[in-house]
Amino acid sequence: MSDHATLTVNGITVELPILRGSCGEPAIDITTLTAQTGYLAYDPGFGNTASCRSAITWIDGDHGILRYRGIPIEQFATKPNFVEVAWLLIFGRLPTTPELKDFSAKLTANAHLHEGLRHHFEGFPVDAPPMAILSAMINAKGCFEDDFLSSDDQQFEDAAARLISKVRTIAAYAYRRAKGLPVIYPDPKLRYIANMLHMMFSMPYDQYVIDPDIEAALNLIFILHADHEQNCSTATVRMVGSSHANLFASAAAGVCALWGPLHGGANVAVIDMLEAIHRGGLSPEDVIRRAKDKSSGFRLMGFGHRVYKNYDPRATMLRDISERIFTKLNRQDPLLDIARKLEALALADPYFVERRLYPNVDFYSGIIFRAIGIPTDMFTVMFAIGRLPGWIAHWKEQHDQPGGRIARPRQVYTGPDLTNYTPIDQRPAPAG
Repeated sequence: MSDHATLTVNGITVELPILRGSCGEPAIDITTLTAQTGYLAYDPGFGNTASCRSAITWIDGDHGILRYRGIPIEQFATKPNFVEVAWLLIFGRLPTTPELKDFSAKLTANAHLHEGLRHHFEGFPVDAPPMAILSAMINAKGCFEDDFLSSDDQQFEDAAARLISKVRTIAAYAYRRAKGLPVIYPDPKLRYIANMLHMMFSMPYDQYVIDPDIEAALNLIFILHADHEQNCSTATVRMVGSSHANLFASAAAGVCALWGPLHGGANVAVIDMLEAIHRGGLSPEDVIRRAKDKSSGFRLMGFGHRVYKNYDPRATMLRDISERIFTKLNRQDPLLDIARKLEALALADPYFVERRLYPNVDFYSGIIFRAIGIPTDMFTVMFAIGRLPGWIAHWKEQHDQPGGRIARPRQVYTGPDLTNYTPIDQRPAPAG
C-alpha cells in the first residue's frame, strides 16, 4: 500500500504522507496542505481530524474496544484500583509495588486543602453549581503552587499527586457547602475513594461507614471514566496546555468543557429522562415506540455514542456492578427497573440493532450514583474526578513531545467582504 495520498486541486497535485498508528489506523498528514495548495481542510467538530499523536488510549468504536496503554478495559474490572490506573495513564506503564505505595502515600499526605484555599468556599453562593466551584478552585489551587512548568520529573509527579488528591476534597467541600453542612476533614487512614465518601457523608458525631461494594463501584466508575481519547474536555486540556498554560489552569479548562450537557452532563440527562418516564406513567414499551417515531420529538438518552458503533464496553461493566449494588443495598428503584426494561427492549428491537444504538456508559453511571446517595448536580463532578488522570496524562504527553506548537485552528470566513466604515450620522435608520 502506498505511503502517500495524492490530491489534485485546481490543477495542483500534491503528495501527502500517510501515517499509521500502532493499531493500524491510517491518517493523511495534511500539515503542508495549505502551504502547497492554498486550501484549508474543513472539518466542523474535528470528527475526521487527528489533532495529535498519542500513546495513551486506543478506541475501536466499530468493535467496542477500549484500551488504556494497550490494556483492554475489561481487565480493570476487578484487579487494579483507580490509583494504579491513574499511574498507568500518566506515566505510561503499570507501577511497581514501591512506586504505587509511594504515590498512594502522596495522595494521602496531600488530601488537605490549604486553609487559605478552604476559605475560598465562603465566597460562593450556597446554590452555586458544583462544577463552577470545582473549576474555580482547581484554578485557585495553582496560586499555591511554586513551579507550574518544572521539567523535573519528581516535581511533576508531586504536582500530579496533589491535584488528584485535592480534587476529591474540593468536590466534597462543594457538596457540604451546598447542603449547609460542616466541613469534614480527610482521614489519612482511609483509601482514596473511601476518604472522598467520608468527607461527603460523615458527620462530626457520626462517621460514614464505607461499604466495600460501594467503594468498588465508585472505583470502577472512576477507572472507566479515566480517559477516552480526544474527547471535548481532553482536547480542551491539550489546547489550553499547548500555550504552556500550567497543569492547574489546563485542568480547570477541562472541567468547564466537561460541564456541558452534551459531554459530562449526559448521565444527568439519563436520570432526568427516567424520572420523566416514571412521573408520566409511561411504560418502557411506550417509550421505545416514541423513540422510533421521528415526529414525536422524543430522544432516548443513554443510547448510542459518537465513537462506539457497537456495545460500549464500559456500559457492560457498569450494568453488572449495578446489579450487585442494588442487590447488596436491597433497594428497589423504579428508575433501575425502567432502565433494565428499556435496555432489554432496545437490544431486541431491529430498529436499534440495525442502527447500532446500544446503551452507553452514561446509561448506568447515573443510577449507580443515585443509589449511593450522590445528588444529580454532583454527577458531573464525579465524572471530572475520574477523568482527571487522563487530563494530566495528556498534558504531560504534550509537554514531553519536542517541537510542540500552540494549537491554532483555522476557519472558513463567511462574513462580509471589504466594507467601509459609515459615520453614525450617515447610517440609515433601522427598518420598522
